[in-house]
Amino acid sequence: MRHIDLHKLADEARFNRFHRLVLFWCALIIICDGYDLAVAGIALPSIMKEMGVSATNAGFMVSSALFGMMFGAIFLGTVADKIGRRRAIVICVALFSIFTAAAGLMREPISFSAMRFLAGLGIGGVMPNVVAQMTEYSPRRIRSTMVTLMFSGYAVGGMLAALLGKGLIEAYGWSSVFLAAGLPVLLIPAILKSMPESMPFLIRSNKVDELRQIASRLDPDYRPAPGDHFALPREDKVVSAPISRLFQEGRGFSTVMFWIAFFMCLFMVYALSSWLTKLMAGAGYSLGSALTFVLVLNFGAMVGAVGGGWLADRFHIKYVLVGMYVLAAISITLLGFRVSTELLFLLVGLAGASTIGTQIVTYAYVGQFYPMAVRATGIGWASGVGRSGAILAPIVIGSLVGLALPLQLNFMAIAVPAVIAAIAVAMINHGRSIGSQKKGSVEEHRDVSPASPRSALAME
Repeated sequence: MRHIDLHKLADEARFNRFHRLVLFWCALIIICDGYDLAVAGIALPSIMKEMGVSATNAGFMVSSALFGMMFGAIFLGTVADKIGRRRAIVICVALFSIFTAAAGLMREPISFSAMRFLAGLGIGGVMPNVVAQMTEYSPRRIRSTMVTLMFSGYAVGGMLAALLGKGLIEAYGWSSVFLAAGLPVLLIPAILKSMPESMPFLIRSNKVDELRQIASRLDPDYRPAPGDHFALPREDKVVSAPISRLFQEGRGFSTVMFWIAFFMCLFMVYALSSWLTKLMAGAGYSLGSALTFVLVLNFGAMVGAVGGGWLADRFHIKYVLVGMYVLAAISITLLGFRVSTELLFLLVGLAGASTIGTQIVTYAYVGQFYPMAVRATGIGWASGVGRSGAILAPIVIGSLVGLALPLQLNFMAIAVPAVIAAIAVAMINHGRSIGSQKKGSVEEHRDVSPASPRSALAME
């Protein structure tokens, strides 16, 4: 009987067509997710004008989606480890597509907020699942790059919302950019057919044929045999109470530090996503110019995500993140001061790179920190707890905008969380990450035979 260690097979795989397929689907879903999330901030000035709401009330309207994202990240991140990741992703796509489009049909704040809450369940739930999916199937040597490249689709979605927003809102009104968000529901049949299921779920469900197919796509040299036994290292097996695993084996303190980092970073991300357009318009820029800042912010995010992932694969991901958070504190603070237009665009790009981009790299770090069996759970809880920062951000900054405080104070309020996040990440015990423990655990799990043609295969 051959014992096949699927985790090691994935770790040591060469990048191939299968990896491109997983990257394509995860990135496309995140692009749609990023569009759905950014669209409210893009349309906010027009919505406020039509519905006659104050800045503070508008903050609560934006936060309704973020409140939904908190529940979606925790519930749909955790449930994916039980019902299968592919099914959970499809549920999320249906939720954020249908209810974002429905929000475009609403004409008063309460019903609009209700639709955005339901859409938020899908927006928040899909993030931990696609991060876990990309982490699970990426070769170890390029894992951070793959996850951040995939997650840069979030910034592409934000840029798409800004580009479409400039034309659609002027021509057809703010509802049009929301109705366009319903199109991703058409992707669901293709996702069910093409996207692979998570390996722990397939092993628990004893779906041997799918496991053989995945193994052969990860390693073209693999040839299925009747006696193949598929297994994962001990720490990657699905357990009955995965949430408790986040605090076991010395990971409890680091889990809390991740939650703090997520809270602070998501506060910055959603403060900028929700209020950058309004703050820049209040500083004297036209709506078109203010939307251009959103494009630059998201372009910077894409550069920061990919660049941060590249650095994380070559240096210590923990210290790369600390440096990125420090850059966020500096660049956001400087946004509140009068500078030349060229320097202002540079600062906005750096702010995008060091907030949205940094959040994406932080997702990659969490994905690598926890065992495969509870990876979506770990990412989901970090993201879900962090959503409370995202919920507070539009309300807090909206209240500051309502007070008509100097522009510098608004941006300084957004920058302070970066310092706290840098401290939290610096205190994470990297020695408790699954990558640091993997070697010993795998060797304990496998009966490696000298006759094994690959280190991921053992003969018995």
